[in-house]
Amino acid sequence: MPSLKAIRRRIGSVKNTQKITKAMKLVAAARLRRATQRITELRPYAKKVAEVLRAVVARVDTADTEHAVHPLLVDRPERKKAYVLLITSDRGLAGAFNANAIRAGERRKRELIEQGFEEVKFVTIGRKGREHLRRRGEEIAHDHTGATEKPEKRAPEIAREIMDEFIDGTIDQLDIVFTEFRSAVTQTIKIETLLPVAIEKKDAGAESDDPGTEYLFEPDKEALLERLIPMYVETTLYRTILDSLASEHGARMTAMDNATRNAKEMINALTLQYNRARQATITKELMEIIGGAEALKG
Repeated sequence: MPSLKAIRRRIGSVKNTQKITKAMKLVAAARLRRATQRITELRPYAKKVAEVLRAVVARVDTADTEHAVHPLLVDRPERKKAYVLLITSDRGLAGAFNANAIRAGERRKRELIEQGFEEVKFVTIGRKGREHLRRRGEEIAHDHTGATEKPEKRAPEIAREIMDEFIDGTIDQLDIVFTEFRSAVTQTIKIETLLPVAIEKKDAGAESDDPGTEYLFEPDKEALLERLIPMYVETTLYRTILDSLASEHGARMTAMDNATRNAKEMINALTLQYNRARQATITKELMEIIGGAEALKG
């Protein structure tokens, strides 16, 4: 059995750890509130950008005259090269947040290879994903560590970089693997194909943008597409980063809450062990005193 001194030292160590995890939980909760507000405010804007783009593309496709197709809309029949953009965090202690995203990214790469892609590389946002992939010997085309610190600035830069590579034929497809934020305790791994840009068409029974209405475009449709499509790509990438950022803080808050509770349980167990050891020591000392007294009587 450990000595009383060793148990006291262990209790003190666990109490210090509990203080750290509790503080980290509070910090994560504060950051989560800000991140939740940002992604909640962005989602309606991203949805409206997609709706406007869908409306313009639909009217270009149904026009009587021939129109030039935007290069980011081109769905190449032979897709040979692809990127998997993996979004993780720069810091750990977030439970299974990073591990789940990394597994999904590796699984997506295998799926693309099975679909016939000859070359699939990773683009990483987040240090944890980059370090794991490098340990596995995976080829990383671009690394954007620290992008989650200022996503509003870095997202357009990353979007322009990958759009240029898609236009010049360096890649034929780009998929994003990220964690969608649902709540502080619920985050879901999502995979979206960002390039080529695919505009989903609404079902016949779904609400529409009043297709019977005639729109006047100023400037013309092609000029609108030149601005709307890059805006859509930048907004989508920005949204996925904010989703992952909010999910990271939610996962870390949950992990630190669990760690704090586990530390409390461990302190209770160690305290019980300490009391039993102390009681055993006192009982032993009493028995020795009684034994000595009986020996003197004899």
